[in-house]
Amino acid sequence: MELIRGAHNLRPRHRGAVATIGNFDGLHLGHQAVLGQLAEKGAELRLPTVVISFEPLPREYFMGPKAPPRVQRFRDKVLAMRRYSVDRLLCLHFDRRLAEQEAEAFVRELLVERLGVRYLVVGDDFRFGRGRTGDFHLLQELGGRLGFQVAHMHSFTIDGARVSSTRIREALGQGDMDTAQRLLGRPYRLSGRVAHGDKRGRQLGYPTANVKLGPRPLAVRGVYAVETFGLDEEPVHGVANVGNRPTVAGTQNRLEVHLFDYDGDLYGRHVHVDLLYRIRDEQRFESLDALKAQIARDAAQAKQCFGK
Repeated sequence: MELIRGAHNLRPRHRGAVATIGNFDGLHLGHQAVLGQLAEKGAELRLPTVVISFEPLPREYFMGPKAPPRVQRFRDKVLAMRRYSVDRLLCLHFDRRLAEQEAEAFVRELLVERLGVRYLVVGDDFRFGRGRTGDFHLLQELGGRLGFQVAHMHSFTIDGARVSSTRIREALGQGDMDTAQRLLGRPYRLSGRVAHGDKRGRQLGYPTANVKLGPRPLAVRGVYAVETFGLDEEPVHGVANVGNRPTVAGTQNRLEVHLFDYDGDLYGRHVHVDLLYRIRDEQRFESLDALKAQIARDAAQAKQCFGK
């Protein structure tokens, strides 16, 4: 899959495509249905598939710190999208210019002139353009005039309710990893490169693999039983903390994984960590001894989750 950062990096060879547009936060089963329909049409027309998404997400631009947390980091979205038949991911920088662009101008300038889109599929609630004035009906009208076909995907439902990023975010916030996994169609995963930390876990007798998660808040926080991939032997079970480590006055959002029965060198390795069961919320302890005792209880509970 080719990642194209910004419309300014589009080249003449990128013209001629079938496309979809959206945030794709979480890349859940509803999103996967859209990608499946897109892949079928791309094969029929013998055209590459293009997913158009945004960074930051539009709600983060408009709401700032009040925006709800992401289900998925951009890095993890890219990795997940590579599992499907997506030829190109076009990531548009969402800024004032894009926010104020009229819906018809967006269609003409990007979809028609730059991408030469022949077929466009969107979700049934898709809105775009200045003031969110663009919708499916406008796309149909413009498609008829400008020469591209438009289709929409009806809501994908499970248990009588629509599968959405909001629903997954709520499940993750409640620690309901089973529901989140059903809506995602896979375990909830965080990925990244293992970096050197402050070695505090090693001092406490529980060495950890540390992965920085970036500044944007995520829908997950707390202590989890996990499976880790990307090692010589996989999966490796463990216990992980997602958060900013309030006991040691941490400020950076990070993933810290203590692996059971593993003592290999992890620094520089790119790992994939599936969060399977939430054990507890992240909390502040009065002393490192109290933290160490709690980590021991967390590890024991995680092992019980895996039937050890």
